[in-house]
Amino acid sequence: MNTVQETLLRDWDRDHLWHPYSTFPATTAPHLVRSAEGVRLRLDVDGETHEVVDAMSSWWCAIHGYAVPELDAAAHDQLGRMSHVMFGGLTHEPAIRLGRRLVELAPRGGSDESPLQHVFLADSGSVAVEVALKMAWQHHVASGGHAGGCSRSAAATTATPSPR
Repeated sequence: MNTVQETLLRDWDRDHLWHPYSTFPATTAPHLVRSAEGVRLRLDVDGETHEVVDAMSSWWCAIHGYAVPELDAAAHDQLGRMSHVMFGGLTHEPAIRLGRRLVELAPRGGSDESPLQHVFLADSGSVAVEVALKMAWQHHVASGGHAGGCSRSAAATTATPSPR
């Protein structure tokens, strides 16, 4: 990438992209990542390449590193068949295989079978937390709990004012 292309990219980023945990417009420009391999990122900082350890694992999305041949091959294979299919009313072999493996890996209780026999696949931590809260509430109601009102716990998770 030449300097003009890089400047255009950075300008567009500054004018249009709102990065997490920052203000808009940003007070500082983000570093441009040139490449990534293993645990290292190669950044462009003032025209020079700096290599840093990605200790954040890109917010937990790259916990196994970058350019890992086995993971890259699996992703390439999957993209060749289908990149993404919504899960509402549909299923596919990779999801079934992943669910089965997660159940197999779940800790065992006092019996031979794990008490964790169900899997919900989510695309982010916030969705996983939201669904876990909804599942807990559904279980509460299905077990005879009261469904009305707004409890302190529910208020705490939804920013709804607590009842007095």
